[in-house]
Order: sequence, then structure tokens, then C-alpha cells
Amino acid sequence: MATGTLRAFVCSFSIIFLLKLNVFSCQQFSISFQQPSDCGVESYFDISSLSCVKCGPNQVSSKSGLACECQTGFRVLVRNGASITCQQCPDANQGVTQDGYGCIRCPGNLGENGKCQCPKGSVLVERDGNGNPLNEARCEACNATEPAFSAPDATGNRCVRCEDSFINSSLSCVCGASNVQAGGMCFSPPNVLPTSVASNVIFSQVTLSIPSAWFSSFLYSSAAACLSFSNRTACQSLGNMCVMNMHSSSTINNDACRLYNTVDKATAAQGSSQDISYWRTNLPWLYYGYQPGSASRILQNEPLPVGFSFKGTQKNTNIELRAAVYSVRGEFLRWESVGGGNLQLCPDTPTRQQSAFTFGTAYKQSCVLSVSELLNGYPEPVFYDVFLVIQKPQEDKRLLAVPLLNINQQFNGQFTNEGSNMNNWYLTRRLMLVDTLSGREMSLSSTPKVIRVATNIKIGFQLVPNTQKGQVYPPLMTVTYSDILVTDPSTQTVAVSFSLEYTMDQEEARVKTDIALGVLGGVAVVHSLLKTASWKRRIASPLIDLQTIMKFLVFYAGDLANVFFIITVGTGLYWLIFFKAQLFVSVLLPLPAQEERFIVYVGCAFALKVTLNFILLLQIVQFLHKLFVQLTVDIFFIDWERPRGKASKHVEGSAETKSQASPVSIWRTYFVANEWNEIQTIRKINPTFQVIAVLFFLEVVGFSNLALRDPSSDLRRSPEAYTPPYSLILRYGVASAMWLCIGLIQQHNTSVAQSEIFLSNLHPCFGIETRTVDCDSCSGVIFFTVFHERFVEDKIRQFVDLCSISNISVLLLSHRCFGYYIHGRSVHGHADTNMDEMNTNLKREAENLCGQRGLLPNSDTQTFQISITNRLRTQYDRIIEPISRRSGPSRLVDASANPCEQSTRAYHTMNRFLGSVIDHAHREMDYIVKDKLLFERLIGMEFIEPLDKSIFYNDDSHSFADVLFYGNEAVLLVFDTLFFCVVDLGSQNFILAAVLTYLQQLVFRLIRNGMGRRNLASKTLVDRRFLI
Repeated sequence: MATGTLRAFVCSFSIIFLLKLNVFSCQQFSISFQQPSDCGVESYFDISSLSCVKCGPNQVSSKSGLACECQTGFRVLVRNGASITCQQCPDANQGVTQDGYGCIRCPGNLGENGKCQCPKGSVLVERDGNGNPLNEARCEACNATEPAFSAPDATGNRCVRCEDSFINSSLSCVCGASNVQAGGMCFSPPNVLPTSVASNVIFSQVTLSIPSAWFSSFLYSSAAACLSFSNRTACQSLGNMCVMNMHSSSTINNDACRLYNTVDKATAAQGSSQDISYWRTNLPWLYYGYQPGSASRILQNEPLPVGFSFKGTQKNTNIELRAAVYSVRGEFLRWESVGGGNLQLCPDTPTRQQSAFTFGTAYKQSCVLSVSELLNGYPEPVFYDVFLVIQKPQEDKRLLAVPLLNINQQFNGQFTNEGSNMNNWYLTRRLMLVDTLSGREMSLSSTPKVIRVATNIKIGFQLVPNTQKGQVYPPLMTVTYSDILVTDPSTQTVAVSFSLEYTMDQEEARVKTDIALGVLGGVAVVHSLLKTASWKRRIASPLIDLQTIMKFLVFYAGDLANVFFIITVGTGLYWLIFFKAQLFVSVLLPLPAQEERFIVYVGCAFALKVTLNFILLLQIVQFLHKLFVQLTVDIFFIDWERPRGKASKHVEGSAETKSQASPVSIWRTYFVANEWNEIQTIRKINPTFQVIAVLFFLEVVGFSNLALRDPSSDLRRSPEAYTPPYSLILRYGVASAMWLCIGLIQQHNTSVAQSEIFLSNLHPCFGIETRTVDCDSCSGVIFFTVFHERFVEDKIRQFVDLCSISNISVLLLSHRCFGYYIHGRSVHGHADTNMDEMNTNLKREAENLCGQRGLLPNSDTQTFQISITNRLRTQYDRIIEPISRRSGPSRLVDASANPCEQSTRAYHTMNRFLGSVIDHAHREMDYIVKDKLLFERLIGMEFIEPLDKSIFYNDDSHSFADVLFYGNEAVLLVFDTLFFCVVDLGSQNFILAAVLTYLQQLVFRLIRNGMGRRNLASKTLVDRRFLI
């Protein structure tokens, strides 16, 4: 029993162990990495098992390394598929037959491969006419003379007619001593060709000169055959080797291009092809002459006979290119339509690749390719002669040769085409994509030491100046090659690109921009001087000091920022409208490099809105200056409320009671102060709605697609279609236009509806009627009736009405002697009343049963711009001085004084003083009320200086909002627009730009609220604790 249990346990354990072992052994399947070069001489590489297998006895590895073959002197006895059996020939004088299956006596010597060898000019015969093997091989001489003219073929097994060059030069198949044999041909030495040629190919980028096996074998023979026999294939082969040599020539070495030029000059008498003087008969067309300065004549002398159009019935945006394709040996292969990847090394869908040939679409395709892929995909270079197809209505197709600018071209070791001066260029024809042949050093089957790749191909079109019919000059194809030293093809990579670009002469646009900048800049100087003069008058300072100069620079920074903003927005909208909406092509977008000047202007505009480097001093600029002015404004609330009776007050320390005027409640002042605190950062637009709306139209609706560098105006693009890069100018134009349009629409609707908002929101029991709005503003009123009035209020007008209801006036001094006055004196005499009396007063006012709210009798003007005398300002400062002194140095503060009592005393003194001034109680500080002249309003400057009397200018436009965000909406809108556009230009991301713009709005709003609240508390003598 115990034995059976033990046996079962052992069996179970064994089974589990085997299962575990099997599971773990099956988790991974790996083999050792081997390749044919690792197998050695006695083994071959088995393509089935991917491993090296030892050959049988008397066998060695074949040349390919993928099979075994018999050793020298051994024949194949049995062949069974992949396996063979070898047997040694019995006689030492016997050699192995050519097929390897038999042994035969040789008529002469044995070769190194163990087979019979015949002398030169003879062929080896091992079988009779019926195919029976001979006992002894024979060497039969080929008859090299007339009429046979035969010679052994390449295998040496049969006699064939020898090459014509041998017969023509010596009337036999033997090349005479006075002739030259090269490339399997026999030449009489041409007088114009050198006897020695440079078969080395110079790869300048890797500083190597490689003796090319291809050039050594075929360079001289191709040149000689082309010159002596007019062999067209040889001529094409010679031209191809010149292309492989980068069209470079030298007066020192007899390289391929020098040989080509020699043949070209020697055959000048034969005429030209297709009536083109540069295209010699029988030769390929490689050069546009040999003198510098011809490039401009070729590229810009005569436009194409057809024009391009983006829209309409005559729409023509198709660029049709056709290429004649040649092999490296000079054979014509075919005509190809350029497109679909034949000139584009980067793989992509046919639709995207074909997008390159839509006129006006900035196309660029880039990728990184493996060197091993290039070696496998391009064993030999293929050559292209590119033509532009010109199709006129009812006419046959014509082909216009596309000139080539080879950046790698050299003359005597100096690069000729690297500069931008067109007069120094040498234009050429014919290009290749990948050259893996010229870098083969030992033999044509060896691995190349260096390969040459066309890493950058660019086709450029230039618009004819002032054209209205879409005419362009002939296109130019620019090619840049890179030399890659082959070390490890499996890991080496090369970056390549293919692009099309379109240019026009931007000089006229630059001149117009500079003129606009100069004119507007001059206007900005004048405007800044006027603002500085106005500022000097408003602070009552006649001296021109350092502060005046600094103020002028600040004003000029803001005005110059506006100039740059106007120019950049105008430029962006110009290119957006005229490029996208044009019928026949008359303008083309600036290139990315040409857009740098525009980006500088945008940067200047934004920099001047934030910070200005001027004469090595960092100055405060428009936006921060406006913020500083608002945070330092003087403000005081004048309470017109008077006691309505007397109250008894118990005298401390005695049983007596004293009768005195009833105290006036301070809560109305606190309430008005809180309302002012709230409206400090309100704006005419809703910043949150602004950001969301801009993002919605740009990203969701698709307006951002208008900034793409193509002629399409479609807002939606297919995901399969090619997406061109963005134009920075168009992107700026679209973004700024979208931001400004939405902002201006909000402002327009605000201005239309704000006059109706407050009154329409009053309680119906007040009976206040609203004014009629004209039909032109119906859209704005409808918008704000549905949205604005429901969610937003007109805070500015409401604040003025609140002052009247609260019986409180507001004095604002933005400058020392200039500011604003809101007359809030109640027409009812008292505002500290109960609800019934308040409703009664409002109803009487609605029914015109009481006086008007204006400062002057029979007037409803409540808001004024004020220009006060120096005497009035001095008295104002004298009253506020004890309070101002508390924030100064401690040595100036009266330690014995109670701060609360000081504030209360100063408040009542200021309230009585300002109230008496408004009531004309001080003859020496009196004022007059008048209207501003139109010109004064336009330039923002008062012509009359208040010497004896202050001047109150009627102001129905509520200009006191200038000390709030509300009155500086233009500055804020421009600043937000620039901030949004600058962030987008730097990041190319509208979402990021919108988020950062919203954050900066929030930060500045928090700064304005916090510091404005502190200024309000210190200037109005209202305790900060009551500002909620």
C-alpha cells in the first residue's frame, strides 16, 4: 500500500515536472544569428534553417555561399537536390568539363579552376556536333579576318562576329598596336581626346577620392565611341557619368565632364537638336552654356506662355511635368509623368504626393531613409531629363526644359552655385536620385564605399512682376546631394526632402511697408507731442524737465505700438484677402525666410505694449502706464445728504441731555464706494466669451485652415489630403482678424444697447419709458435683449443713476488739475428714506413732476470733464495732507493723533469744502460750465487754461470711464490681440495661445482689483474693511 502510494506520488511529481519544464521551455523561441559570411570555406548557409551547414567531403562553399560545389579537380558524380557527391578525375592531365559533370583531357594547360584553357582568340570544344563528349577537348581558333570577322564570345564557348569598331579600325577582330582598346571596343586614337582619363570620383563631403570601377571600365570608351562613332548610347552614358560627377569639371584632370565638354566642342559642326543651341546633336543636354551670367537670362527673360488661375471657369492650378528616363548605360527607358513618387524618395500616398503639383500649394515632404534600403532599392542610378508640359487651348503639347541648379557643382574645386547671386550660377540639366555605382571601388559587384543621395530637391516658380494673368517665369529645380560613407548600412540613415515653393518680388511690398511705417511713425510723434502737451497743461506744470521727456517716451511707445499693430494687421489681412480670393494669380505669399521681417514688426508691436528698450533705458509702456494712472487716481465721494431733524444726546458725566442734528448715515457712501470698486475692471467685452468664441471659429469651424500655404479657401480638409504648412503672415492675419472682429462686435452691440439697459431693468412700477432704437441697430438690440440684458448690465450708466439716487457726487482727479465730476445730487433733497418714499420719488421723476438731475438748472447733464485751478488743487491737497502723511515716513506722523479721528475730521472737512465749491460758495475757487470744442475733443487737449476759474466741460459720453478698464477697451483689446498672436506665432497652437491669454487677463484683473481697492480706500477715506 505504501509502495503504491509512493509510486503514484513519484509519477505525479514527474508529470508535473515535465509539464513545468515544457511550459517554461516554450516561452521563448530563439536561434543564433548567422549570415553567409560567417560560414567559411567548408560550410554553406542553409536558407531554410538560417544556419551554417558543413559541406560534404571534397566540397567547398560556392561563391554565393548558399550551396556547396566540388573542389578544384573534382567532378559531380551524383546531384540529389541540394546534396552532391564529388569524385576526383582519375588522370592528373584531365580537367573538369565546363558543366562540371565529366573529366576530359585538355589540349593545353589547366586553368586555376581545374578546367581546360585555350589560348586567346580560340574557343574550347568538348562535344561533337551531336552532343557526344569527346575524349580530348579541342581548341579551335576563330577566324578574325574577312569575311568571318569572328572572335570568342564572353563565355569563350563559341565564335561570334566581333564588334564593329574592331572591323572599322583594322579590318579584323584584332585591335592594332596603333589603336586603343577600351570597354570592349577598338578606337583609333582621337586627336581631341586625351590618352589618359581621371577615373577617380571625388566625394568632397567625406574628403575621399575613389577609383571607380565603373568609370575605369566605361569612361574612355564612352567618350571615344561618342566622338568617333556618334554612338548615341555611349554619348548618353558619358553624360550620365558627368552627372554622377556632379556636373563638376576641371582644367587639370580629364574627368567625365571635361571629356563631355571636349566632345561637345569637337562636334559643334554637326549642329544642334530641336533648334536649341545648348543641345548638341547625338549628345545629352547637360549645360546652359559655359559662361556665368546666363542664368538670369534663362530664368527671367521670358515668362511661360500660359498663366495660372485659382478660381473661375479658367481655373488652372495643375503643374504637369514629364521626364525622359535613361539607364546608367545610356539606354532610353521611357517617358514618365513626374509624380507618384518617381522624384520623391519619401514614401507617401499617391494623393499626398500629387498635391505637390498644384500651383500655389507650398509642398514639402521630408523623411529619414535607411542606407540599406537605398542600396537594395537603387543598385544602379536612373537619370531624368525633366520638362514642363505646356498645353495651350487647341494646340499640341509642348515641352519646356526645366533648368537644374546643382548645389554640389564645382569648377576647379570651387563651388559655383552656393551663393544667392544668380549671375554666378551655372545651370545644368539631368539629375539622378541615388548613386550607389560610382563609389564601387574593386568591382561592379562590390559594396560601394560611398553613396551619393539627392537629399534636397526643390522646384521653384517665380511670379512675373505686376502680372494680372498669373504669368510665371520658367521653373527652377534645385538639387543638393549628400555623400554618405558606408560603414554599417543597417544602422545608417539619411534625411531627404522634396519641396515646391513659389516666390514673387517682395521689394515693392517692403517699400510700401517702410513708407507706411515712416508716415504713421511721424503721425505718432505728433500725436505723442500733443498728448505730452495736454498732460503738461493738466498737471499745471510749464517746465520741460526729465519727467516730461520720460512721459513723452511713454506716450510715443504706445503710439508706435499702435503703428506697428496697424501695419502688421493690415499686412496680414492684405495677404489673406488678395492671395486667397484672387482669380488669376497676381500675388504669392512670402517665403518663411521673407516673413522674418513681418515677425520683427509683430515683436516690436508687442514689445512696445509691454516693455520698450530705448536709449538703453527700460521704460514703462502704454499698457502698464494706463494701469499706473488708474491706480493713482484721486477720488472722493461728496455726500449731499443733510440731517432731517435733531436728536437728543446724553452728556457723559451729567444728567443733562443735549439736542443736536441727527447724524447722516454713511452706508450710502459705502454702497457707492463698493459699486465703484466693482466697476473698476469691467470691460465692454466679455473676456471669457471672447476666448471661447475665437477658439470656436478657429478650431471648430475651421478658419485656421485659411492660414495654410495653398490657394484653397475651404474651411474643411480631408484627412487623407496633404496639409501644407502654415503661413505665419496668414496665421497672424486670421487670428488677429478673428479676435478683433469678435471684440468689435461685442463693443458695437454694447454701445447700441447700453443706453437702454438700465432703464429697461428698472421696476415697472417706476413707469420709466425707454427710447426707441433705430432699425440699423436692431440686430445689436436683439442680441443684447436676449443675452446681454439677461446676464450683463450697463454698469457705467447704472453707477451714474446710483449716485443720483444715493445723493452722492463723485470727484475724480486723474491729473493734478484735471479730472472728472459725476453730479449725483438728488433732485428730491434727501435719499436717506424708506421704501415708500423712495418709490414715490422715482415715480414723480418718471412723470416729470420734479426737477432734472443735471448740475445746471433745466439740464440733465450729470457727468463732466473738469479742469480746475491751481488754487483749488492746493486747498484739496491741504485738507488731505494729514491722511497722506500717515503713509509717508514715520518722522512726519503725529503719534498723538488718533487715525480714526483724523480720517473722520478730514472726510467731513473735504465733504463740506467740495460741496461748497460745487454750490459756488467760494468766489476765488468758482467754476464755469461749457461745452468742449470739436477740435478739443479730437486731440484730447483743452485750449483754455483755468487761471481764475475752474472749467466744467459737459460730458455726455461718460469719459470718467477712462480711469477704468471700461474706458480703455481699445488698449486692452489690442494688447490681448497681440498677446494671443505672439504666443501663437511662437507655439503654432491656438489653444495654448487662448489659455495663456485668458490667464494674463486674469492676472492683470486681479492686480487692478487689489491695488485699485487699496487706492480707493486711501483716497476716499472709506475704511477698507467696508469694501467687499
